[in-house]
Amino acid sequence: MTEPARTEIAVELGLGGVIRLGSRRVAVADALALLAAIERTGSVQGVATALDLSYRAAWDRLRSLEAAIGQQLVRKTRGHGTALTPVGRGLARALSDAAAGLAAPLAREARAVETRLASLIDGAPRPLAIAASHDLVLMDALAALGDCDVAVVGSREAVQHLLDGRADVAGFHCGSRTVAEAGAPFADLVDNPGLRVQPLFAREQGLLLAPGNPLGIRSFGDLAGGRVRYVNRQRGSGTRVWFDQMLAEQGLAPAAIAGYGIEEFTHQAVAAVIATGAADAGLGARSAAERFGLDFLSIGWETYHLAASAALPEERLERIVTAVAARAWHSAGYRSPEAP
Repeated sequence: MTEPARTEIAVELGLGGVIRLGSRRVAVADALALLAAIERTGSVQGVATALDLSYRAAWDRLRSLEAAIGQQLVRKTRGHGTALTPVGRGLARALSDAAAGLAAPLAREARAVETRLASLIDGAPRPLAIAASHDLVLMDALAALGDCDVAVVGSREAVQHLLDGRADVAGFHCGSRTVAEAGAPFADLVDNPGLRVQPLFAREQGLLLAPGNPLGIRSFGDLAGGRVRYVNRQRGSGTRVWFDQMLAEQGLAPAAIAGYGIEEFTHQAVAAVIATGAADAGLGARSAAERFGLDFLSIGWETYHLAASAALPEERLERIVTAVAARAWHSAGYRSPEAP
């Protein structure tokens, strides 16, 4: 049976509001459009073309804006076109800086509006765009749900995708640190009323080792010296950040780890490399060791989080949480999450 075609929905949100000067009101979007067109084209005719106005209408709008602001904003010079005055440039900078500062959160909210509209217009939700650090249980749960477009990326990149409005949901972890302690971009999620951050589960991380641990690895110090072939996670992944942090804490240089520069993008890939005998150790989740029959040396537990726009329908996020919980609580190396 052929599925009905989905309506193409695109929402663009921009800087709006008004500037009040006594009894005078200036529409922010109109003012920004006029001033930006002057800067870009250097002529009133350029403004008229850019905004689809007649030459006379363009001049009328500029004069009306000057009257409302109470200052000369543009100056026409023979042979040099039209340019903004210092006041005009200052106003243009203030408005354009505000627009730039709001671009990412507005893009994020536009995605949430698109999601709601899809349900209203098509009668069915559109797939959620999820950028997430790799986790076996999470990936299995999302695949079973079937209404998610998943991009497996590092934790830092996942959060940045959400902040920039390129994803509806971000999945990430910060190793032994809290979200607030982890620095940018993670700390940008904290106390942000436009975002919702939810601990999803706690998972056990440690060294994935060849079956039987033939090299007798008992600590991070055993990785140094060249006899252990290590396989690393990619830069920007939460697991890589944690590994580098632990090396620094123990005074171990990356150069002392044979294979430090060899990178894989998932826990499963790291486990597979070790299982095939191409490496002896790598940092990853216990679930990956269990799935590939590897030995496991625990280094601790960390919290895996989901973050999303607060405007995203709560039931969409809760559906993911429920699906993951149904799998995680029956899997080795998982337990209830701690507070973010």
